Amino acid sequence: MAIRSTMLIDKNFTVAAVDPRVYGSFIEHLGRAVYGGIYDPGHPTADANGFRQDALEAIRALNVPIIRYPGGNFVSGYNWEDGVGPKSERKRLLELAWWTTETNEVGTNEFADWAKLAGTEVMMAVNLGTRGIDAARNLVEYCNHPSGSYWSDLRISHGYRDPHNFKTWCLGNEMDGPWQIGAKTAYEYGRLANETAKVMRWVDPSIELVACGSSSRGMSTFAEWEATVLDLCYDQVDFLSLHAYYNNNNNNTANFLASSLDLDAFISSVASIADYIQAKKRSKKKLMLSLDEWNVWNSIGSSRADERWQIAPPEFEDVYTHEDALAVGCYIITILKNADRVKMACLAQLINTIAPIMTDTGGDLWLQTTYYPFLHASNFGRGTVLLSNVQSDKYDSKDFTDVPYLESVSVFDEESGQLTIFAVNRHLTESMELNVDVRSFGSELRLVEHIVMESDDLKAANTKADPNRVLPRTGGQTTVDQGKVSAVLGRASWNVIRLQTKRG
Repeated sequence: MAIRSTMLIDKNFTVAAVDPRVYGSFIEHLGRAVYGGIYDPGHPTADANGFRQDALEAIRALNVPIIRYPGGNFVSGYNWEDGVGPKSERKRLLELAWWTTETNEVGTNEFADWAKLAGTEVMMAVNLGTRGIDAARNLVEYCNHPSGSYWSDLRISHGYRDPHNFKTWCLGNEMDGPWQIGAKTAYEYGRLANETAKVMRWVDPSIELVACGSSSRGMSTFAEWEATVLDLCYDQVDFLSLHAYYNNNNNNTANFLASSLDLDAFISSVASIADYIQAKKRSKKKLMLSLDEWNVWNSIGSSRADERWQIAPPEFEDVYTHEDALAVGCYIITILKNADRVKMACLAQLINTIAPIMTDTGGDLWLQTTYYPFLHASNFGRGTVLLSNVQSDKYDSKDFTDVPYLESVSVFDEESGQLTIFAVNRHLTESMELNVDVRSFGSELRLVEHIVMESDDLKAANTKADPNRVLPRTGGQTTVDQGKVSAVLGRASWNVIRLQTKRG
């Protein structure tokens, strides 16, 4: 017998508008994300600049509005000047974050070119590990100042007359992590972030800035780090970052699919800390959150490249399964449910390294299972998140109690009249009868499509040898009648129910 869940959706009760940047991603100089991923001059589809067109096509389909670059751990040892100017004059250097050799063939300008081709903006990161205020202000001047100064004129001499006008900037990366090049205490980082932000804004007052939160909720520094850092730089920053990775290395699927509850608690905790500092400072500004690294990362505990100083060796090339796609769907739903505070989020990463898109250097491209929930959310999850009243049976797992079998959120785009329900049935053996009350949208609501992603094997994956093993399909079981939506969600399934109001 199917389990039962209900939802009540009223268009007058909202959480917040979706900031499109929650569908952002991340490309770091790590593994084959850059070299062999987006940049592969020997590939048959490569353009004159070495960018793979098949990769660009897959990325454009995701409709990613912003991509974080160049790191990540990489940025904490990166001298940005090494990646600009004539390629023949660029240095090959030992890259200490990942123990590789960085050729610097791709740098700031090349990535800006690529981002335009991909139809995305750049979330630029500055090095606050080995460097600081001076390098950061010079980089802003190089990227954003029109002309008439040393660094802006240097950019022009490199062939870029128009400034890049990068709007969003990260003040370092995971600076509390002992693995980080130039790791710092909360006080050291907070002071540096404040002074760096101040000077970067003097160069370009229009930019927005992201301060580093703890590297993860599990860090011993968590909470105290956020409070101390924000106490020192609250007035100068616009966002605080969160990083969250999960895995099913213990092979406990029910517990794994419940991990989005941890993400929800993490977001709430950081928002509370930010609000505490706002109250302490009696500030009118409410700080927003940037979940600028999140994903399933099953190989997170593995070592860096076995042989040091290789150029772009394969690293962290996780093969994602159907259950990983379900988890990603749950995280996306959680991000949307927190749309009032999470205004940016970056799926880490985009290609080859813990990524939804995989390539052979010089060869094939295929899409992992996790590509599809992200694709659906980015393309159909634009508009306003509605406050849904959800009733669902629950279960307990190893680390979580009262886990609802139904994980769901609804998004309404008033301009197009489209209402989309994203739903995961966490039950591993039973289908779910879902009844949704949508009477506030009128009686002429109609079904556009019900997309379903399911598999008879939770461990099934899309690989080079079998790239179509797990794919979404249309034709899910949904009916709409007089303000009532009735659907059947298969066991362990990802569902996208797209509805259209009369207006559309």
